[in-house]
Amino acid sequence: MKPSLLELIRSELRARLERLSKAACEAHAAATDPGSKAEGKYDTRSLEASYLAAGQARQVDELADAVRVFEGLALPDFEMDDPIDAGALVEADVAGETLFFLLVPASGGLVVRHEERDVTLLTPASGLYRKLLGLSVGDTLDDPALMVMEVM
Repeated sequence: MKPSLLELIRSELRARLERLSKAACEAHAAATDPGSKAEGKYDTRSLEASYLAAGQARQVDELADAVRVFEGLALPDFEMDDPIDAGALVEADVAGETLFFLLVPASGGLVVRHEERDVTLLTPASGLYRKLLGLSVGDTLDDPALMVMEVM
């Protein structure tokens, strides 16, 4: 299951990178177009376009880094009684709802649909990631209130 999940994540990140790269190129073109030159002291179109282009360029760089990380990433297998660690796919009961979390090094917050399940990627920057580390099946958390159902 994890190899197909990992390929789905790679595919999603590549598609996002392609879309964002195109948008960043368009924003850069708009920022440098002679037609966007300020027509008066209060005309900030060019300045706004350059801020947008710079922000999108940063996002492209971050997303390209994430793609590189996932291209070389292998997820370890976990036995049912293993403690949660990096690379674990965790099934948790949160207020009666079954949620899935994948502990990975990049792209935290990304949600992918895999085998009829939404899987949320968590990175070490996430408080939930840090709280899940070391827990095992049957362990619970109070904040957020959850119980670990399975570690894969």
